[in-house]
Amino acid sequence: MKISAQEEYGLRCLLQLARAEREGESLTLAQIARSEGISVANAGKLMWIMNKAGLVQSTRGTKGGYTLARPADKIRLNEVIRVLDHDTVQNHCQSYTGVMDKCVHTGDCGIRPVIVELHQVVDNALAEITLSKLLGTEAKVDEMLHRIQGLKARSDSSRLQA
Repeated sequence: MKISAQEEYGLRCLLQLARAEREGESLTLAQIARSEGISVANAGKLMWIMNKAGLVQSTRGTKGGYTLARPADKIRLNEVIRVLDHDTVQNHCQSYTGVMDKCVHTGDCGIRPVIVELHQVVDNALAEITLSKLLGTEAKVDEMLHRIQGLKARSDSSRLQA
């Protein structure tokens, strides 16, 4: 799976807001952009998309800024990726048409089930991770991901044996 720049920057911006949430603060576009090394215009575009989707909220005025619309432990990564991802499974057959107007395999494609299943596996994995779980150090987040994967592998193994 390839994470687009928009998806990564969006996640990084949300993590900035999650950290600010711990302190009871909001962040301005300029603060978010500066913290992530992106332009204010790019941060504004990302915040607009995520505000429209209900992930963040904005407050106007001198004490205004952006905050998470829900607590960080209630925002799952699969939801964030869906909001920021332009390349959905449904668009797959429309994106790779070669020189034709539509894919020559539309309606009977052996590749599509594989792509759909891969997207489902990734979506399920990302559904297990909330923004709050990403707030630790890289080593702690890595350890948490391996722990989740280990629990999932044991669960899958138990189901196969039953």
